[in-house]
Formats: sequence, structure tokens, C-alpha cells
Amino acid sequence: MSIARFQLVAMDCPDAPALARFYAAITGWSETTPHDDYPEWVQLAGDGGATIAFQQVEGFRAPQWPGQEHPQQLHLDFTVPDLDAGERDVLAIGAVKHEIQPSPEAFRVYLDPAGHPFCLVHERYDA
Repeated sequence: MSIARFQLVAMDCPDAPALARFYAAITGWSETTPHDDYPEWVQLAGDGGATIAFQQVEGFRAPQWPGQEHPQQLHLDFTVPDLDAGERDVLAIGAVKHEIQPSPEAFRVYLDPAGHPFCLVHERYDA
């Protein structure tokens, strides 16, 4: 028996609506703002109940990967059928390809506009 049901993953960032638009472009998910009283909180609702939330915070400091002075703490993986095409598309919407690429044939590491690492994973390596 479970204690609770998973609801969402929330990411701190300097501009919640902007980062939500970035990830909406990657996922095709719909943007929702559950409480009009909290414009610093934006959510993306995905298929199957998955949700990513973006929380705007003052003094945000981007994580530094792979260093540990400001650790990443979490990252998101997205499965794609073609890494080159996926790379072209995420770069076009504002991602930056990270200089360190541990396994570029299986997955590639990028930074979102707020500096969070995320990966595109080729579908044949999807867990």
C-alpha cells in the first residue's frame, strides 16, 4: 500500500512562465496556472497525469553540472527517435548544448534557459 500519490516535479527558476513555455515547446504539454493568485507558479500538464511545475524564486542560482558547488539536484530526460533532429529542435527554442557529453550516441546533455541540465535520450536507450 502506498503512502501517497505522486503529483508533480517542481523546478525553481528566475522566470516561471518563460521556462514553462520552453518545456511546453519540447513536450507539447498544455500550460496551466492552477491559482491565479500565484503567477510565480506555472504547471505543464502531460499525458497520463505527469506534471512539471515551475516556481519563480528571487536570487535563483543555476545549477552547475558536473561540478558540485551548485549541484543539479535533478534533471529531466526526454526520449527522442532521432538525437540530431531533437538537438536541432531544442537548440532552436533556446537550449544550450553542454560542453560535457558522456555518451553522445545514447543521450545528450543540454541546459534550459534557466541553466537546468536536461537530456535527450535516444529511444533505443530508453529505460
